[in-house]
Amino acid sequence: MRYLPVSVTAALLAAVLVLTPAQAQEPGTQEAAAIQGVITAQIDAFRSDDGARAWSFATPMLQKQFADPDTFMTMVKGGYKPVYRPKSVVFGRLRDVPGGLVQEVFVVGPDGTDWTALYAVEQQADGSWRISGCRLVEQPRLSA
Repeated sequence: MRYLPVSVTAALLAAVLVLTPAQAQEPGTQEAAAIQGVITAQIDAFRSDDGARAWSFATPMLQKQFADPDTFMTMVKGGYKPVYRPKSVVFGRLRDVPGGLVQEVFVVGPDGTDWTALYAVEQQADGSWRISGCRLVEQPRLSA
């Protein structure tokens, strides 16, 4: 597993793992579409090595932590290759958990390994959504 070093994000993502489906509430379709659009746009920016654009989708707290787009992209390239260069991206559930929303994204990394990326997102004062963290969980391979 790989983690962004943000304690709030870690607590938020831990909460999603312990909730049962009955405890989680589903956010609205418009929220889901907006959030998925932000994540898709950031992944597209990663694919084209557009660090400034990718960084623009991060929350102010995350931007402050990494200081500038180059530092942010160095971190992504080094520790988040499945979302930096995914072979495929499929959106799962968007969950409303204590502290915010978490979007589940199934990705196949550049080496063919399956991952679940758990994106924590926060709504900004202007109503837009930004990414506050991402946790990667490698999925076990199924043997034949």
